[in-house]
Amino acid sequence: MKKFYVTTAIDYVNSEPHIGHAYQKIIADVLARWHKNKGEDVFFLTGTDEHGQKVANSAKEKGKSPKAFVDGLAPKFEKAWNLLDVGFDRFIRTTDKDHEEKVKEFVDLVNKKGDIYKGEYKGLYCEGCEAYITEKDLVDGKCKFHPNKEVKELSEEAYFFRLSKYEKKLLELYDKHPEYILPSFRRKEIINRVKEGLRDLNMTRLKESMDWGIDFPLDDKNVIYVWFEALLNYITGIGWPDDKKFKKFWPADVELLGIDNGWFHCVIWPAMLMSLGIKPAKTILINGFLTFNGQKISKSLGNSISPNELVKKYGADTIRYYVCRNFVFGQDGDFSEKELVSRYNNELADKLGNLVSRVAGLIERNGVERCEVKLLKKLKEKEIDKKMESFEFDKALNEIFAFIDVCNEYVQNKKPWETKDKKILYELKESILKISELLWPFIPSSAEKIKKQFSAKKIVKGEVLFRKI
Repeated sequence: MKKFYVTTAIDYVNSEPHIGHAYQKIIADVLARWHKNKGEDVFFLTGTDEHGQKVANSAKEKGKSPKAFVDGLAPKFEKAWNLLDVGFDRFIRTTDKDHEEKVKEFVDLVNKKGDIYKGEYKGLYCEGCEAYITEKDLVDGKCKFHPNKEVKELSEEAYFFRLSKYEKKLLELYDKHPEYILPSFRRKEIINRVKEGLRDLNMTRLKESMDWGIDFPLDDKNVIYVWFEALLNYITGIGWPDDKKFKKFWPADVELLGIDNGWFHCVIWPAMLMSLGIKPAKTILINGFLTFNGQKISKSLGNSISPNELVKKYGADTIRYYVCRNFVFGQDGDFSEKELVSRYNNELADKLGNLVSRVAGLIERNGVERCEVKLLKKLKEKEIDKKMESFEFDKALNEIFAFIDVCNEYVQNKKPWETKDKKILYELKESILKISELLWPFIPSSAEKIKKQFSAKKIVKGEVLFRKI
């Protein structure tokens, strides 16, 4: 059986989840469900990133120990994804014991390869990114991703990973596998930066300056730099190196992440794997930022939107449909409740809901008669699959709803309420079942209701599927 392994970036737990986090998890779940529909063996990993300076500082502000602080927040992320019907197979926390043990094992092996050495770090550090940056990365003296935070100067003893050693191999990877970094315009940005030259990576922090992390196995005065250990969750989460799950599912087919995480995943992460001769993921898929009223949704900017509140207000399927239908994946998108309501009313309620309701009512009164389903020939299923393979979720939904339009026109033209033609109604029933199958990755709860309704021995009209907002 063909396998499909999808991962997401793991979220910092220095504050509660927002809709920006949710967008990525929804997309990953849509991919996981789509591949399940194709009969593939799927594994979906997500979780939380719980170490580092940012988390330690947030815990201190709340008067809690870092562990107590993350134990209080991590379940809120898990709950938020459950409310959105995000069906992950494992929710990994970087404080999980198996992760911590495997990270230390990885460091030991990298050291045996001669890829770790002791030195001194002098330079800039953005606490918001938990990243070492250079003057070239600054915009008006600030980090472009965290303009409201001061960039700090660090000078401390550290251990380094020989990142520069893998510059040529990384460029070869990008050249031989253009699908490795998508969308393609992100690939060009990464390649240009790598060609400028790579500096070795500071992979530790002294405990005297920051002690909330996994102990560095080569020197107990240090903890492992948060990014170096957090990236490893993609293999520790499936039991690297000897678990059957790891051997089956690695390399990951798709690793989803945001723009601000691109450098870590596209450069540092594959170099770490190259050190031990492990294949990198097949595709690093970079989503754009969601904005709210034209501004990046961010905890630090104080304009985050709670996915829990949105689910209470509109329901999980509405949010899932909106973010997949309204945004071109890879580009930034502006989250608008007005647009969400418009999409819901015009497409889910008027088009899909109306089709389901009318046809169910007609079948309840007249029944069906099995026949060849010519109507399904008008469905461009190969085109939909092609759009999904190229991560064009909005266009895939556009094709599905084009077929829903065809079905609605078919009802109008054939007038089964006058003709009582049971064959026409059978064609419509089978077409609606196919629509429910195609929509299940996007709106699972509604799709399952449709499938149950139209698979029943006695089909009845039932309740309205999408009540107008």
